[in-house]
Amino acid sequence: MNTPIRQRVHTTEQCILTFSCPDQPGLVFEVSRFLVEHGCTIVESQQFRDPAASRFFMRVQFADRDDGPLDVETLRQDFTPVAVASIMNWRLTRTDDGPRILIMVSKYGHCLNDLLYRASTGSLDVTIPAVVSNHPDLGTLADNFNVPFHHIPVKPESKEAAEAELLGLVDSLDIDLVVLARYMQILSTDLCRKLDGRAINIHHSMLPSFKGARPYQQAYVRGVKLIGATAHYVTADLDEGPIIEQEVTRIDHSMSAEQVTALGRDNECLALSRAVRWHTENRILLDGGRTVVFR
Repeated sequence: MNTPIRQRVHTTEQCILTFSCPDQPGLVFEVSRFLVEHGCTIVESQQFRDPAASRFFMRVQFADRDDGPLDVETLRQDFTPVAVASIMNWRLTRTDDGPRILIMVSKYGHCLNDLLYRASTGSLDVTIPAVVSNHPDLGTLADNFNVPFHHIPVKPESKEAAEAELLGLVDSLDIDLVVLARYMQILSTDLCRKLDGRAINIHHSMLPSFKGARPYQQAYVRGVKLIGATAHYVTADLDEGPIIEQEVTRIDHSMSAEQVTALGRDNECLALSRAVRWHTENRILLDGGRTVVFR
């Protein structure tokens, strides 16, 4: 029987409060006072003020002062008046709520393998209930990590039905995040809308830009000196969602096309794994079309 990957790394129950709101005096004080009054101690705190947008962003990770259990529902209820008064867009979650991610892939397995391995060792603290692919090729790889593999073919005439099947899995498996780990299909506008804020994609990023098949081979032929990868949130605008992370590597004329491709895939794995980890640790806040990432 397949068991989704899960490795716990937390030993003490903690919570994370994230919020953004119009910039105003006293925000840090109000949050700190609230936590003190509720018997909590701050474990980690980060903040950022965007002067251009006049907005304030904050992430606070906290625990019970006596290492006891945290009543999350009461905390949420009691914090609501504070949030309303400051016009906050906020979330309060437990660190052990176990983000559940569904990975989508086509035929390239490097990002899938990297995410499965990191989850299996605990360096990525998530549950992976399923891998979905429009090809059957990587089923064995998912089986090696005891993760259920779902083959959902996608053809022009069946695209709507395939996306409906995918959404069915997202709902039935209670998925928090969908990760496109080199999934070579364009999602419909409707699907992008339904997955808004909870889907991450990875793609190469090079100048000049090379589209279509074998982009690293094209970069090699043109003598590109820098290759990179970009992890971003999925939107209906293809590959133009808010950027979360980028990784870059310098290359030179002595490298073969195969070496350039291998380095490019390493970039993709690094950028994607960081983006997934930061998202699942509630370290990312949207600032218009940009992201604030509290690393």
